[in-house]
Amino acid sequence: MRVVVTGGTGFLGAHLARALAERGDEVTCLDVAPGTPLLDGVDGVQIVRSDVGWWPELMRHLQEARPDVIFHSAGILSAFAEERPEAAYRVNATGTLNVLEAAKILGGIRVVFTSTVATYGSGIGATVDETTQQRPATMYGVTKVFGELLGDYYAHRFGIDFRGIRLASVIGPGRGPGGASAYSSLIVSDPARGRGFKVPVTEATTMPLIYVKDAVDALIRVSEVEERSLRRRTYGVSGFSPTAGELAAAVRDAVGGADISFAPDDHMVEIVHSWPQRLDSSEAREDWGWRAGFDLRSAVSDFVAELRAHREWP
Repeated sequence: MRVVVTGGTGFLGAHLARALAERGDEVTCLDVAPGTPLLDGVDGVQIVRSDVGWWPELMRHLQEARPDVIFHSAGILSAFAEERPEAAYRVNATGTLNVLEAAKILGGIRVVFTSTVATYGSGIGATVDETTQQRPATMYGVTKVFGELLGDYYAHRFGIDFRGIRLASVIGPGRGPGGASAYSSLIVSDPARGRGFKVPVTEATTMPLIYVKDAVDALIRVSEVEERSLRRRTYGVSGFSPTAGELAAAVRDAVGGADISFAPDDHMVEIVHSWPQRLDSSEAREDWGWRAGFDLRSAVSDFVAELRAHREWP
């Protein structure tokens, strides 16, 4: 199968591209970044410099790749999006419009969209599901709601086979700074590399998380489901919801002598506290058999093992 992954040299995109190539797919990664150690030595992956926000460039590269499926994961994350909202709109919103318009013109392409728990706002309760109203308080969340609704529109108006995953915050090796939820990965990777880490939220801060291998599995699974089995176009998918204190304890158990302290940053706390604490995945479970393979302890343990096995990974 021919596959395009937008944002394919980013954290989630690269893990997804790696998994697709390892099962035998022909993968083209489109990204403004020229490469990533996460894809070093992986056969079957071509990396092409491309900006999803620039229509002529994106269309030319999709015509050349001739994909059966586009996994659209390109985007500017929450903290950077707040610093540069105009850039976030161009990449996240206009980029999604460009991907869907290209799929319409080229025909026969399935589009799998990566959305986020950040599409929910504050004051909606601790647990959310597909029926919860989405009123995000960040540019990142706003653009992702736009992407979900635009995909719905293109499905109904033009017959595009669009489906999406509204992911909890994804943790795993290779994730760097840039999103307000990045602490949930850096709290593992920095101590595992022998560095101290100051957590920018309070110990009581609770956030829904999903390990990157489960996130990749969910994206691939939803891409393969028969369209008639889907009751909706976008499904919430989560793994576990620890407090930051519980996450720190799991890291200390996995990494002897881990130097972790808490230094809450008011701006980061405000962003994270605008998100729900738990994301209900029951509809994904009922419609296409979603099951998380990792809990908090096994995710942290595997995370650390992967970093030790791949010293070149960031």
